[in-house]
This record gives sequence, structure tokens and C-alpha cells, in this order.
Amino acid sequence: MAEERAKKILAVLEGAYPDARYYLHFDTPLELLVAAILSAQCRDEVVNATTAELFKRYRRAEDYAHAPLAELEEAIARIPFYRNKAKSIQAACLAFLERHAGQVPQTLEELMELPGVGRKTANAILQNAFDKVEGIVVDTHVIRLAQRLGLSQSKDPDKIEQDLMALFPRSAWKRLPWLLKAHGRAVCTAKRPNCPECTLSAICPRVGV
Repeated sequence: MAEERAKKILAVLEGAYPDARYYLHFDTPLELLVAAILSAQCRDEVVNATTAELFKRYRRAEDYAHAPLAELEEAIARIPFYRNKAKSIQAACLAFLERHAGQVPQTLEELMELPGVGRKTANAILQNAFDKVEGIVVDTHVIRLAQRLGLSQSKDPDKIEQDLMALFPRSAWKRLPWLLKAHGRAVCTAKRPNCPECTLSAICPRVGV
């Protein structure tokens, strides 16, 4: 039964990665919004190194919204697609200054209306800034492992999210991406999965493939 298999996978991952946690550094919802926008197609280490300085210079939504665009671009220049991301950050901050009294909104729908914020980013902000769990964050590691572990046959992030939500209890939705990412980095890597050392090899349908 698919749900029983998912339960076993979750238990094994929990045992293997008890210290797995959210990977972007932030102290406020605004900082998480900015970090999450920067994280698209960028390694977490690069994002965290960039925001360590960025968050000292820009502390409020107004700081981002009214900064010269060229200055903001320079501050995040090590990030891929930094020009587009600078525009998205500025536009998002302007939007919730105008619509939400300068506060990061706390619903999935309102977050997804912001420039640069899709469902993955909105889920990440809701869960990690406000502890509101409405879905599962589906990043590249989750996509890869969901397919390899037979948890979803889809390549579409939204469909993968629905498949995972159907298999795992709501109590696991927040932590599941952290566990899958930890396993994807340590063992089930994109280029060469280390199947002989994998704790899930007994229940993985793609061992050695």
C-alpha cells in the first residue's frame, strides 16, 4: 500500500537526518521573503552568504522598495538572475506596502499575488515564518527524490505536491522537504546516487537505475 510505503520512507529519513532543518537563514518574515526569492536556481550557501550582508543594509520593506535599483542589484550581484530578482524583491515590497500595511501577508493566495512568489516560495514563507502549513515545499531535490522513490510519476511541481500531500500526514508536510533535501544532498545526488549506501535501498524502486 502506497501510504504504508510512504510511512516507512518517512521513518527511515527521520532516523537518518534527525537534525534536518530549513536551509535559508532569516530572522523575520521579510528576510525570509527576500531569501526565498533569491534562492530560485541558486545554492543555499550562496544565498545565505549574500543575505548575511544584505540584511544589515536593508531592514524594512521601505528600504527595499525605495532603494535605487542599481544599488540593490549590486548588493545581490553574486546571485544568478540578480537583476530580475532585484526587480521582484522591490515590486513585492511595494505591493505589500500598498496592500498589507507593510507586513508580509499570511495567506497562500495573497503571497502568490506578489511578484516573484510562486507556490513553492509562498509555502516556504507560510511554514517557516508563520508556522502555517497548507502544502509541501517542492524544490528540485523533492522533485528528483519523489520520482526516484516512486512517490510521484509527475514532473510538474504542483502535481508532485498533491501526490505527496495524499501520501503523507499533514504533520509531516513541513519537515518532509527538509528530509528529502538532506538525503538528496548526502546520498541520492542528481548526478550519481549512492545506492549501496542508501538507507532506503530496500524499499526504493529505482535502486541501481
